[in-house]
This record gives sequence, structure tokens and C-alpha cells, in this order.
Amino acid sequence: MAHIFIIDDSPTDVRVFTTMLEKAGHRVSSAASAEDGIVKVRHERPDLVIMDVIMPGMNGFQATRNLSRDAGTSDIPILIITTKSMDTDRVWGLRQGAKDFMTKPVESTDLLQRIDSLLAG
Repeated sequence: MAHIFIIDDSPTDVRVFTTMLEKAGHRVSSAASAEDGIVKVRHERPDLVIMDVIMPGMNGFQATRNLSRDAGTSDIPILIITTKSMDTDRVWGLRQGAKDFMTKPVESTDLLQRIDSLLAG
């Protein structure tokens, strides 16, 4: 299946997402900071990025903007998954270049459907 890269500073969330995704046959990589994630995404070129928003240092909105405006990574869809649930957060995330936005906690079936939709183009 696809190579999915998770950028999230919560080891628990990374483990939960990794379990869901690996059960569905996906290969998963991750980074615990936005800065590290950007470097690794540029190097690994995954099929999709799952991005948290609230992280120390650079936040997920900034990292999304960075990746979506970089010619080398702009074609990689970004799915923001965050605890931020305001409509303004969703709008801002999409304006930064994310292709979809979900609020934690997420259901496995919903997550996998959205990933399949994003990977289909």
C-alpha cells in the first residue's frame, strides 16, 4: 500500500495511528517535531503526511505551509489531525495547503476512508 508519514509530538497518538495504518497494510514513518518531519519528508518522499498542529517549536500549520509551498514536496497530500476543533482552525489549515482536516480522536474507518480518497487524487 502507501507510505504514510506522521508528524506528531505525542508518542501515544503516533502509536495509535501507526497501528491503524499498518493493519490496513500501509508503511508508516514518523517524526516527533515539525522541523524534523520536514527534513524527513523531503528525504523520504512519502505518499501522504498526517500532521498534528500543536507541537513545540514550529507548529503544524507552519510545517504544512512549508511543505505545501516547496516544489519538492507540494504534490504530497497533507491530512491535518488535531485537537483544535474550531471552524477557523479547519479553514486556516486548508489555506496553509492541507488537503483535509480531522479532529482527534479519529475513528479508524473514517481515517482510512479519507486517506484512500486523498491517495486516489
